[in-house]
Amino acid sequence: MSNIRNNWKLEEVLELFNKSFNELLFEAHDTHIQNHKKDMVQVCTLLSIKTGGCPEDCGYCSQSMHSDDPIEATPLMSLEEVKKQATLARDQGSTRFCMGAAWRRPSNKNIDRVIKMINVVHDLGMESCVTLGMLSEDQAVRLSKSGLNYYNHNLDTSREYYTKVISTRNYQDRLNTLKYVRESGIKVCSGGILGLGESRDDRAKLLIELANLDQHPESVPINMLVQMEGTRLYENKKIDELEFVRTIAATRIMMPNTYVRLSAGRESMAESMQALCFYAGANSVFYGEELLTAPNVEVEKDRELFGKLGMKIEGDSDQIDSLNDAKTVKIEKKQNIYNLKLIN
Repeated sequence: MSNIRNNWKLEEVLELFNKSFNELLFEAHDTHIQNHKKDMVQVCTLLSIKTGGCPEDCGYCSQSMHSDDPIEATPLMSLEEVKKQATLARDQGSTRFCMGAAWRRPSNKNIDRVIKMINVVHDLGMESCVTLGMLSEDQAVRLSKSGLNYYNHNLDTSREYYTKVISTRNYQDRLNTLKYVRESGIKVCSGGILGLGESRDDRAKLLIELANLDQHPESVPINMLVQMEGTRLYENKKIDELEFVRTIAATRIMMPNTYVRLSAGRESMAESMQALCFYAGANSVFYGEELLTAPNVEVEKDRELFGKLGMKIEGDSDQIDSLNDAKTVKIEKKQNIYNLKLIN
């Protein structure tokens, strides 16, 4: 098993990025198979439980009130609809159900309502994750007491580049939320977005912020900017594909035990690019046709790709078998009832 480090320096990380592509991927793959099951991928589903109307001015987000064509705000989703969507996700093989709400900071009343949704997810046998914006220390404790497994709060980019992307909050606000989440006992999910116009130094500094936390995040989602019309970053130059793969590899080397998740932007990635990312240490994806307001890869297309690559979905076989067994029992019960009616 690899040694866990929390003292990375910029020159060390840039040395990783500057290695030959093959050498970097080899090191990342070797790190990955020492710390994770080979050819195994975790699938998670992300549901927007409250869309649009966000007061933050994140330059990449169509849910911001500051975008040229903002998405109309919706009320918080009903508990019944969350249960329906979570059930579908479970039946498709997801083991973690993530719920996102476009808030700067949730009210205590909304925390109460989200906790009921978390309970629904747990009743269905899945891990829970929410992303609700900034949290107070008390709110993190309340979510922890509800049994919440993960809280997502991305750092997005480096501390230095952050002000070019967002002005309505500062970097320390994000770090404070991660601190409250960690201290409450909830697992941390935090990553970034590539293609915001940042430099390689910024990408390295983002990874340093995450890897040098007292404890590495259990999940690090790496997003490729999805250019949403009406946002400030709509016409940004796309990040080079091999540079994206290099970032995945560096993430794996720096945080050996962490789940590295291919997140937004995957619908525009060629299968060959995704294959390189998996080889470089990515071992988690978001599953389903939509990520909040961005498009995503269809479930069947994902399953087809995993089959081509010889990859298995974590926990999928047991789950599918149990679901099929349950369906068989249900059918047999109906048949027995029908036979009894015939006899009578």
